Amino acid sequence: MNIFKLSYRNMISRPLSTTLCLVLLTLGVGMISLLLQVNHHIEQQMGNNVRGIDMVVGAKGSPLQLILSAVYHIDAPTGNISMKEAEKLKRNRLVAAGIPLSYGDSYKGYRIVGTSFDYPKLYEGSLASGRLWQKPNEVTIGAMVAKNLGLKLGDAFVGSHGLAEGGEVHDEQRYEVVGILNYSNAVLDQLILTATESVWEVHHHEDEVDHTAKSAENREPETQEENHSEEHIDEREITAMLIQFRNPMGIVQLPRMINQNTNMQAAVPAYEISRLFSLMGVGIDMLSTIALVIMAVSGLSIFISLYSALKDREYEMALLRAYGSTRWQLVWLVLQEGLLLTLSGFVLGIISSRIGLWFISVLMEADFHYSFSGWIWLKEEWGLLLTVLIIGLLSSLLPAIRVFHINISRTLADA
Repeated sequence: MNIFKLSYRNMISRPLSTTLCLVLLTLGVGMISLLLQVNHHIEQQMGNNVRGIDMVVGAKGSPLQLILSAVYHIDAPTGNISMKEAEKLKRNRLVAAGIPLSYGDSYKGYRIVGTSFDYPKLYEGSLASGRLWQKPNEVTIGAMVAKNLGLKLGDAFVGSHGLAEGGEVHDEQRYEVVGILNYSNAVLDQLILTATESVWEVHHHEDEVDHTAKSAENREPETQEENHSEEHIDEREITAMLIQFRNPMGIVQLPRMINQNTNMQAAVPAYEISRLFSLMGVGIDMLSTIALVIMAVSGLSIFISLYSALKDREYEMALLRAYGSTRWQLVWLVLQEGLLLTLSGFVLGIISSRIGLWFISVLMEADFHYSFSGWIWLKEEWGLLLTVLIIGLLSSLLPAIRVFHINISRTLADA
């Protein structure tokens, strides 16, 4: 007797109840698997991008916004800070290194970031081709930028004002691609890196045009140009600075000192991201609880399906026993039917979670240029598989016990 074939035929003989069980189990497994995958990828991206950054200094505002804009580049900056003040902080005895960031322009939705060579070094960025920028208007682009925009060495483009497509184009300044970075699995992949002076030149040109238009009638040309040049040098600004501490005392003293005694803001990525995850955790826990309830209901549905089917098939079971089948063969028949249902639901749930993850990845890439790799098996999913198998066994247990104790003569007599 082919037990597996018989279990399969018993399962498909009840299409409505089988479909209901599979839908409920697929929904529960799919939700939990999707939450596990999304949580894993977000934590991975957050961890990769925050490595080596102990503190971020920027303009006053929301500390979380500062972290999201300066570290992850998925939000607007809180404003600008004085380059002179940032350099003064960089020379503090508790600071090991400071990396300046200047941004506010983009090209086709990808941010143009003025910085130093320490920035790609922070993420262990390596060159796939070309070199790092050496002078203003030269750019080194991330791997994803090169792939999605089709840029190659020697190409030139003009940036636009703002961090999204559709801003005012800076026709007066063209950037030349001199290098392409390898994939780093970090924010570096979706950035266009250049010298800080490139960003200053663009905005200095805009300020110079506005300044000349407003004061040309009231000043001598030579005096106007001279005074404005000196004023520009004194008032150079950057958007943020990434700080690495020399020792643990930095985290104790510097953030409070900066927030209280300067017009800048200090934010600690580890604290802000932990707070963000704690807020997200409430929603994730609630959705996980709902998914577990759905799985429990699917288990109950499987139990009802097997138990009601067994009542209808008691005569068949008695005949099988009469023709030589053992008790344990019938028990295994019932157990296998429950396990087949739950395993089918598990496989369908995993497939649906990967489809959902792919859809989320498409949305994330369109909005923030981040993408998720869906085909990663997490160790938590082994636990999910074990849970599903336990649900299948428990759902089949009572029907299996009833089959084991079936009275052959009475069942055949009452048929």
